[in-house]
Amino acid sequence: MIANIITIILGTVAGLLPIANPFSTAVVFLSLTSYRSDVQKKKIARMTCIYMTGILLVFLLAGVLIMNFFGISLPGVRIAGGLIVTGIGFGMMRPGKEEKHTAADDAEDDVNDISFTPLAMPMLSGPGSIAVTIGMAAETKRILDYVAISIGIILVAVISYFVLRYSPAIVRFLGKTGMNALNRIMGFILICVGIQFIVNGVYGFFLDEQYAKPIFEMYRSLAQ
Repeated sequence: MIANIITIILGTVAGLLPIANPFSTAVVFLSLTSYRSDVQKKKIARMTCIYMTGILLVFLLAGVLIMNFFGISLPGVRIAGGLIVTGIGFGMMRPGKEEKHTAADDAEDDVNDISFTPLAMPMLSGPGSIAVTIGMAAETKRILDYVAISIGIILVAVISYFVLRYSPAIVRFLGKTGMNALNRIMGFILICVGIQFIVNGVYGFFLDEQYAKPIFEMYRSLAQ
């Protein structure tokens, strides 16, 4: 039981951390907070991770209800999530233009506004993270599993907080080349995770009689 909970926690961290990618967010965080005091930076980092945790927990707890309301199947969630995650991974593998933010652009922004968007959403808890969270929720049946996934989400948020909080030192240590290399490594991991999601979704689709049986009957009628 304990081993299973630990496995779910580690799996949640391994699945969400590359997608959240706080190291990439750290660059934007530094740009947005370049003119703010150390106290404000600390508050922004803290609020960003609190918002991130809240967003993902809402989708974890309400994910199945959302699926049932819109009539979405588990294989469909897996395939859609896999496509989103794979697309993000390919985007991280390709060099892109860096977004530039100036103090003049953000001078009127409130600390909480910056924390929620763009830092918490869509950067840390964007479509990829939400898709993975809903996918996990769809496969969860026990309360302890929900607790384990929640702990994993909180751990990812804690890691993200420390990355944002100490982002100046991290960026200086890794340098531009190191950050690019890290992005590509995480991008490759995301591609693997996304492809596996798609494979699981297709496999689950053909195993589910509700969806596969009509297709087999159609082909059988055409063959006759």
